[in-house]
Amino acid sequence: MLKDPDARVRQAAAFGLGVLGGAANAKRLEQQLAIEEARNDYDGASVVEAIVSALGRIEETNVRATLARRLERLAEGTPEPGDLFSVVHALWRRRHPELVPVVRRSLEKLTSDRYKSLQGLLVLLEKTPGELRTWALDPCIPVEHKTGVINVLEEELPAEQLSTLPSFISTAHTLLENTAGQRNERDPVAYYCECLASLLLRHKEQVLPALPKETRSELRDLARKLIVVTAPNSSLRAAVLLQLIGQPEDAALIEAHRPEEPTLAKVFDDAARALRHPRKE
Repeated sequence: MLKDPDARVRQAAAFGLGVLGGAANAKRLEQQLAIEEARNDYDGASVVEAIVSALGRIEETNVRATLARRLERLAEGTPEPGDLFSVVHALWRRRHPELVPVVRRSLEKLTSDRYKSLQGLLVLLEKTPGELRTWALDPCIPVEHKTGVINVLEEELPAEQLSTLPSFISTAHTLLENTAGQRNERDPVAYYCECLASLLLRHKEQVLPALPKETRSELRDLARKLIVVTAPNSSLRAAVLLQLIGQPEDAALIEAHRPEEPTLAKVFDDAARALRHPRKE
């Protein structure tokens, strides 16, 4: 399948080898990575992404070195920020202190402030959870850098990082507290809040029950604010969050900001209905 001319077949093969795991399959994926990179076309790039993702799920220690070399090759050019997502996420899954020098060197070569996910990876590799809590609350840290950390944590949320989430939630709450007027998806604050909501929803079974009572209350208030001050597409996750942690009186707010687009409107309707008629355990 890896020799098939159809890129979709090669992507499926890479996924399969990642599921099977083991040193031999990791080596085969590394060989295929070089082949796909050499294609230098769209199909090859799509298979590269699948291979990198597969390598990120293989436990073999040498996989980390393969992924680090991929990052260093990217850093020799001027990649689009999106080109780094798959390798950053894979490195986070195979995280280890030995990656710190590699990530720092790559950032120094790239120089641009556009590579937020890579900056986020470095922060996560360097800081303890306690240090990260302080960092997340620091108003001097640009919100874009905090968004980079959130984007990396969405890929995988280790148990030891659960204690950092209240700080990221408090930061979002503070950023929106004095907001006037509507914010669109390109606004850095709105984007940070959207990424945070996405993280919380992706890992909701792990995160929401573990949040302290005061943080749940703060998150509910944040979700209510997001529905009011962000555009409909951005407020979608806020409506879902309220469905999970809100109170019956939040249903009226959700309905008041219900978008006209039918698919989005259904999400708001479902959330309001669930709050008004909660299922009995």
